[in-house]
Amino acid sequence: MNKLINFLCCSLLLLSCSNTSNNEVIEPVKETPISGFAKGADVSWVTEMEAAGVKFYNTSGQAMECMALMKSLGMNSIRLRVWVNPSPAYNNTADVVAKAIRAKNLGLRIMIDFHYSDNWADPGKQTKPAAWTSLDLEGLKSAIGKHTTDVLTELKKNGITPEWVQVGNETNDGMLWPTGRASTNMSGFAQMINAGYDGVKAIFPDAKVIVHISNGYDNQLFRWMFDGLKANGAKYDVIGMSLYPTYAPDFASGGWAKVNQQCLTNMNDMISRYNKEVMIVEVGMPWDSASECKLFLSDIITKTKSISNSKGLGVLYWEPQAHNNWVGYTLGAFDNSGKPTIAMDAFLP
Repeated sequence: MNKLINFLCCSLLLLSCSNTSNNEVIEPVKETPISGFAKGADVSWVTEMEAAGVKFYNTSGQAMECMALMKSLGMNSIRLRVWVNPSPAYNNTADVVAKAIRAKNLGLRIMIDFHYSDNWADPGKQTKPAAWTSLDLEGLKSAIGKHTTDVLTELKKNGITPEWVQVGNETNDGMLWPTGRASTNMSGFAQMINAGYDGVKAIFPDAKVIVHISNGYDNQLFRWMFDGLKANGAKYDVIGMSLYPTYAPDFASGGWAKVNQQCLTNMNDMISRYNKEVMIVEVGMPWDSASECKLFLSDIITKTKSISNSKGLGVLYWEPQAHNNWVGYTLGAFDNSGKPTIAMDAFLP
């Protein structure tokens, strides 16, 4: 989904592991085995929201630290996006490390999502970082490798081992345009993927590398992309998908149930066609359609779990804690009082 959202002006990030007040509930450290089905959320906005004074509450109205709240709602995984040189500094290396420490201290599994941009990268926007604009393909590959290893090295120094690492975000037509635009240079895009893959494996050999594109219901798009990557020798472990059913062409005629079935068909095709695992790394529906969203989530979780040989790795909600029209985003799963809606019940055991 295109996330070209106009940000509110906020104060610069205070580099700390937590920005919570004394009356918030913070769970103690509990180790979680690195196995099993992933249920989680991308909460990358959390430090920016906290700096703006936003609070998060459980259903009883008690303030809680955001990631602890996600864990109490049945989630076991946290996804964090990385930007190269953003301004303000949210989602830069220091911010990502601070958030990852919080997730680690709660025993949560971690996914790192490299955008390879200074800001949003998505199907409609794959802009090179300002410092990389003059680089050719070889220079970009080197920059991808260095950025990837630099960020992951900082995580490793802080005792953090991500289970999954995305090399690019919603790369429906490649990344780092125009050089890595897949429709005009699939070979170049594949080489960029490999630069990221090699960078990940150099620091965390056991981390699973994800190539992520949106519209998980669109089998034609996925075949085009992954046929092209296969033909050009791309290296990766997992096919990642976004699934926002209200944006699907068939939503009007069949609702989320039809979209979910299309996604399941696509996931099974990806597994049989490329012998890869699959994972739904982003989902979302309007926060004020909570009952419908709960049904959607419960169904796609069940469908993903049903994939043979446990090759459906998990389902993650994108920024569910966004509430009260935070920067205009309305596909979260919290109400305007900062409490989770019943949609989040889908993640409970």
